[in-house]
Amino acid sequence: MTVSTPGLVCSHHHLYSGLARGMPAPPRTPETFLDILELVWWRLDRALDLETIEWCAKLGALEALERGCTAIIDHHESPNAIEGSLTVIADACDEVGVRVSCAYGVTDRHGPEGAAAGLAENDRYLGDGDGEGYVGLHAAFTCSDDTLAAAAEIAGNHGVGVHVHVAEGEGDTWERLLPYSDDDWLLIHGVHLPNDHGLRGTLVHNPRSNMNNSVGYGDPARFDNPVALGTDGIGADMLEEFRLAYVSSRTTDVTATPDLAWSWLATGWDLMPAARQDRVVWAAESDDPWWLAFTPGTSPLEVQIDGETVWEDGLPTLVDGDEIRTKASEAAQKMFRRLEEIEP
Repeated sequence: MTVSTPGLVCSHHHLYSGLARGMPAPPRTPETFLDILELVWWRLDRALDLETIEWCAKLGALEALERGCTAIIDHHESPNAIEGSLTVIADACDEVGVRVSCAYGVTDRHGPEGAAAGLAENDRYLGDGDGEGYVGLHAAFTCSDDTLAAAAEIAGNHGVGVHVHVAEGEGDTWERLLPYSDDDWLLIHGVHLPNDHGLRGTLVHNPRSNMNNSVGYGDPARFDNPVALGTDGIGADMLEEFRLAYVSSRTTDVTATPDLAWSWLATGWDLMPAARQDRVVWAAESDDPWWLAFTPGTSPLEVQIDGETVWEDGLPTLVDGDEIRTKASEAAQKMFRRLEEIEP
């Protein structure tokens, strides 16, 4: 039996994390969320170059198709390979056939020059008009006041929102975003936001990542903001993320239903409307959220994006999946060697 749905949307991804699997262990075991950032992710992003970024994006796009995800909203950081990085990601996803919205996560962690380069990359990419995107910010606690203001200004100039991590950990200074936030912003995580936080925009819930980083449960149902679902870089299996969002919601509210979590998944179609026209045929008896929430999982038999079949019979149609996996593995090994030389 089969059913069809529109293409699923991952409303927050880090495609650059696609090659992190198998990476060398950090210098010491992280004991806090900030440790995880400093010892793992902030070292990994410094090891990226444009070649690695290309294969990260191709692998992530390929894995998205495998799970019926046709559209990705990506948030990227590569402080030693900023210029042109968003175009590399957009071109890589286009080659595989997946829709992508790009943003460079600006931060002052690498000094004012690094922040300026990140702002310039967002401005260049959006100005070229070759693809969808946001202006990215890492998080308020790693950005100066000038950087926050500049990002908001660039976003306004291009008529887009800002894509920013908000209150993922307890140390974030998210209040500094209040003068700038707008309805077209993407507010990622929101775990430690108060109920009446006052930020405008769509709150993107990433339950698997929040559990993995031990930052707490965001309980997004408590907010007035629209809520969408993302993976924070842990693949693009949005049906699995939906199921996890559902059972997570039950930890605080026994009356929560799969319909609630499905409504969060459906918000992705508001963020990337073109995905509504995509078609995914699933090996499933029903597309009812109550049925999907309690299945052992299902896979797409066929994926059509913009009317073109891009996945069929377990294989991509536009690219050689085995080649992508091989090249991505080779790029990962090069990145791992660079990573071993990078101090926290």
